[in-house]
This record gives sequence, C-alpha cells and structure tokens, in this order.
Amino acid sequence: MQPLVGLTTQQLEKVAVESGQQAYRGKQIAAWIYRRGAQSISDMTDLPRELRSKLESAYTVGLPEIAHQDQSADETVKYLLTLHDGQTVESVLLPYPDRVSVCLSTQVGCAAGCTFCATAQGGFARNLTAGEIVGQVLRMQAGSERRISHCVYMGMGEPLWNYDAVVSSLHLFGNELGMSFRNLTVSTVGVAPGIRALAAEGLPITLALSLHAPNDALRSTLIPTARKWKLDDILDACAEYTARTHRDLTFEYLLIGGINDSPEQARELASLLKSKRLPGNVNLIPFNYVETEQGFRKPTRESIAKFRAELTKAGRTVTQRMTRGHSISAACGQLRRNAAVHKADFVPMAAIAGAGCA
Repeated sequence: MQPLVGLTTQQLEKVAVESGQQAYRGKQIAAWIYRRGAQSISDMTDLPRELRSKLESAYTVGLPEIAHQDQSADETVKYLLTLHDGQTVESVLLPYPDRVSVCLSTQVGCAAGCTFCATAQGGFARNLTAGEIVGQVLRMQAGSERRISHCVYMGMGEPLWNYDAVVSSLHLFGNELGMSFRNLTVSTVGVAPGIRALAAEGLPITLALSLHAPNDALRSTLIPTARKWKLDDILDACAEYTARTHRDLTFEYLLIGGINDSPEQARELASLLKSKRLPGNVNLIPFNYVETEQGFRKPTRESIAKFRAELTKAGRTVTQRMTRGHSISAACGQLRRNAAVHKADFVPMAAIAGAGCA
C-alpha cells in the first residue's frame, strides 16, 4: 500500500478527487496526518465513511513502528524504528526547557565510513524517502506531550547523499507541519556539490558542517570521504552558502582524546576558518564512547577547556554540546547495533562512498 505520509496537501487533494470526493477533503487528510497525529485512516473521523474505505483499500498512513525505545534520566528518548521493509533506523527525542528537538536519520546505515561512528560499522542499505524522514517526527510526536519544534538531520546517514528526499522533507516540515525553517538544521560531512545545491534552494535553514579536524591530513584518517572533497573546496562551498542564504554556519567538531583535541589544533582550526572569512559558531562535541578498533577515547575536561579557550581567544564563538542519553546508547548507531538487527541487505561501504550529489 502507498503511504500518505510524504504527500503534500496538493497531492492529497488529488488523492481525494481520484477517490470521488471534493478537493477540500485532501486538506482534511493533510491536517489529520501532519497536525492531528492520525495513526491510521480510521482515525480520520470527519471524513466520509466511503472515502475512508477507499483510502484503506489503497493507502496507509505509513508511520514507522517502534521496535525499541529507551529513556534516560535526562528524559532523552532513543527510538529504534522499523520501516515498511523491515529495515531499522534510529531517532532521538531531546527535550530542553525551551524547546523539544529531534535528531533524524536520512539513510539506513551510512556510506561515509567515519571511523568514530557506530553507524559506519554497519554499512549502507538504502536512502529514506521524504515520508520516512517526516514519519520519524510524527511517530515521536505521538509519544511526546510537548510539541516538537526543532529538527536536526544528524542521525544515521549523510543527508546530502539523499538530497532530493531531504529537501522534500524540509518543505514538508515547513509547509505541512508548520515548523519554522530556521529551526531545521542539516548536517553534512562536507559534500561540496550538495552544499552548493542546497544554497541554491534559498531555504533559511541552518547548515552544520562536521569538521572534526583542522587539516586534510588528519581529517582523511577520520572521514574517508574527505579524500574526495578537500577542506579548501568544502569551505569555499560553505562561503557560497552563507553568501546566498545570509545564514551563519555551525561547525561541528568532535573532540577525541589525544587525536584532535590539542591547543595547537584549536589554533589551527581558528586560523582555517578566519582565512575563509566564515561566520558561525564552533560546536564542540566530546566523544561519546563507541567501541572501535582505533581505540578512541573521551577527551579530558582539561583538554576540552584548553581547546575552547584557544578558540575563544581567537574571537570564535564556541558552544559545547551537552552530553545526553549516554546511558541509553544515544550516540548515532549504537542502539541499532546493540539490538543486533539483521544486516543481510547491506552492501559494502566501498561500493557506495563518493556517490550522491557529485
């Protein structure tokens, strides 16, 4: 059956007309799906019974099912969601005093192969549809008393390797769910052509660049795809993004003890961003332990403080991500791996790396 989640109001109006109803019934269907939390077509009680019957014969709302969920003491909720084909993805609900944010996946697995990431250890299966991306929010909203207001595309997958679906989902969030585009953040490891394409969309969203290293040599050991797009090209694309959208960037920097957390590397990072005249804050992310062959470890509080001080001294705005959900394996890919889901449909990362917007 075809899922209704992922269709726009205009497309749902067409569905209503094709079912022998007036177009305004499509607006009602859209309201039920995106605003009123319908879990099934039978929930849409103000639709004529005849229309509901016709819809049920060909369509389903199409929300993912909850395979597993954990809640930590800080109220972070980690979801393992099952899609229509049995594949699973992770999503995280992050309540704060002033907002409720969610972390979304855009692919089943990931082909970027980042050495510090649990998702990378599982390989890549497929892209998500726009409806599957939006469906994560609708499923989590059903379990939250507070309204979800912010979305970050920072879960499983590289968003800009699933470009069309990601852009479609951004429009759905803004136009159908009524979210502010300014509350939507897309994170990328640095797919330069995708950054330029996103700049041309003209959407006032936030772009987050996963830097994690101040030079190409170190970055290529942490992020294999860095061998395809060098920092010079990536940051030039980021400069184009800020020029066209007038939006500052966020530079994500995962601090790994003894690897990229020295004061010298902080100064190098500040110099790199200054050379490109790129506005935006650096968001420091202390490494959240994942078992890896590389033996990565958490940075010390002292190294975090020194790294942050060097960036501040250089005039760079610095934030530090609050460590949340550690007790429930909230880092990307951990819950899915720990649940020991099947990997029979996965293909080797080497077969996919470098694909996408290039």
